[in-house]
Amino acid sequence: MWAVLHNPKAGVKSRLARGNWLGSQTVKFQQRIKLGEDFELDANSYELRRSGRLLRLERIPTEILVFLVEQPGQLVSREEIAERVWGKDAFLDTDNSINGAIRKIRQVLKDDPDDPRFIQTVTGRGYRLIAPVQPVAEPPSAAAVTSEPESTALSSASSSHRWPIIIGLCILIAAILGTWLFTSLRARAHSSAGRVMLAVLPFENLTGDPSQEYFSDGMTEELITELGRLNPEHLGVIARTSVMLYKNNPKSLDQVGRELGVQYVLEGSVRRDASRVRITAQLIQVKDQTPLWARQYDRELKDLLLVQGEIARGISDEIQTLLGEHRPTAPVTQPPLSPREYEAHDLYLQGRYFWNKRTEEGFQQAAGYFQQAIAKDPNYAPAYAGLADTFALMSTWGVVPQQEFMPKARSAALQALGIDERSAEAHTSLGLIAEAYDYDWPKAEKEFRRAIELDPHYATAHHWYAEYLSWQGRVDEALAEAEHARQLDPLSLIIAVDQGAIYYRARQYDRAIAQARAILEMDPQLPGARNLLFVCLLQEGKFTEALDQLDLSLPPDSPWYWANRAYLEAHWGRATEARHAQAKLEEFAPKLGAHLAWAYVLAYADTERKDQIITSLDEAVAQHSYNFAGLKVDPVYDPLRNERRFQDLLRRLGLAPQ
Repeated sequence: MWAVLHNPKAGVKSRLARGNWLGSQTVKFQQRIKLGEDFELDANSYELRRSGRLLRLERIPTEILVFLVEQPGQLVSREEIAERVWGKDAFLDTDNSINGAIRKIRQVLKDDPDDPRFIQTVTGRGYRLIAPVQPVAEPPSAAAVTSEPESTALSSASSSHRWPIIIGLCILIAAILGTWLFTSLRARAHSSAGRVMLAVLPFENLTGDPSQEYFSDGMTEELITELGRLNPEHLGVIARTSVMLYKNNPKSLDQVGRELGVQYVLEGSVRRDASRVRITAQLIQVKDQTPLWARQYDRELKDLLLVQGEIARGISDEIQTLLGEHRPTAPVTQPPLSPREYEAHDLYLQGRYFWNKRTEEGFQQAAGYFQQAIAKDPNYAPAYAGLADTFALMSTWGVVPQQEFMPKARSAALQALGIDERSAEAHTSLGLIAEAYDYDWPKAEKEFRRAIELDPHYATAHHWYAEYLSWQGRVDEALAEAEHARQLDPLSLIIAVDQGAIYYRARQYDRAIAQARAILEMDPQLPGARNLLFVCLLQEGKFTEALDQLDLSLPPDSPWYWANRAYLEAHWGRATEARHAQAKLEEFAPKLGAHLAWAYVLAYADTERKDQIITSLDEAVAQHSYNFAGLKVDPVYDPLRNERRFQDLLRRLGLAPQ
């Protein structure tokens, strides 16, 4: 059983009490030092730089690094580190905290523990800084302060007269800074539609067991959801997809703030054993990397959801206080989980972990975990919502037969809503099912709007609603929803691709091309972006460039390569090449099944086979194929739009122009 840190603020108090180390120690320790050949550490500002570039290192690892640098070449014990960082009266799990901090320091310094250049581990005893340390010259004014001999200090009488002045100045400065902070935050909040933005960075898994990554990732995701629900008018929370990019690619808080457009970040760690969990969380203001709020929780696993609620409410209260609009959130009243409920919740977290991989194998594993969660607790609504999401995406991605799995997705979503009508995820899944399988456009819009009403921070709901609106030809509304999704999930490449697809459907090819090129700079291997660039270049008549993109995106042994090649050659006016591509496509026809109609649209829409193609479309729509939600707006159908049978098809689907 882990010892509880009795006073959450003990660490703060101990740092202030242990000899004023940022004050009195300046006589002995140069505040800016060169560490090794390219690193520079500033103990005043808690900044570590490499060749002038600021590196991201959390407060506790930085404080331990400073402590080691103060004593180069000397063995520093774990007990000394614990007392320095947390104080004598705090209990510390050294495995959880010190080892984790040393690991982060080594990661930033690129230091191999087996062949160290900076920090040497002395097994069972502590650590030693072995890198060369050199002071960095301070400006003259600072040098004058830090190098003044103690023998030249003012007399106690003189000092006693000076202290009231110093205290008065401190109070004045604090008042000025407080006023400035309040004004700045208020202005910032009002300039961003009355909200400040927060990113929950991936919680670190400190169990030492990679198989527990799902648990720390689940904590991250659930805190995002919990925070997003508390005060959506004033607090915006970045979606999971964007923050998870920093899990294996840590960056400085300044860079995170710029890339995500946030003013605050929450970072933390998770460790658990068979029955208990330890969670640490810290709220940091990005601008100056000031810690604003910190807590550590040692609880039974059955209290996990209760702890998540406490963290979310503590952060919300802190930010509201800084904004001068404090409205205390409701106390946490959720009862502890029963063993059966906890097991279901744990299985659900594992399911979401694999669902977020967005791969065929990941979907299959996710479905298995969600089904196990339902077997453990048939009244656990999130597991049904997860299963609905999984079956719906597997169907639309062509992983499983749509006619078999879309009804299963619907059943799971309805069961989730039967238990919890306020499940935004379940309403979003029903919206996707309504548009992609039922072609029930009013129902789809109703479900998407209900999901957004329940959870304004659910980026997927805004994303899929934007796509729905674009298929209806409501371009301005679609772009507004896409932009909302992008603000909530600014690093999501799939949201960016689909935003570009909206430009494409609106015939704004120049904007779509710019979007696709920007995405490919971030991920040159992303198929959706390259396909978007291909079709837009084709529509712009840049056929040579379009062919280059097609060759990069699809192999020549794919039927889709030849379908798109026929489409390109026909627009290029190269009839012989188009016929060759059509002949190659026919070799794959028996294997395409329900997707044959879409391949034929690409290959033959601008030929004399229009009537045959429309017959194929009728058959595909009767099978509820997802590929044809864009019939009303996709430029690929333009050669068919004047055909009477095509207009009849649009009317039957409720997609005829109004």
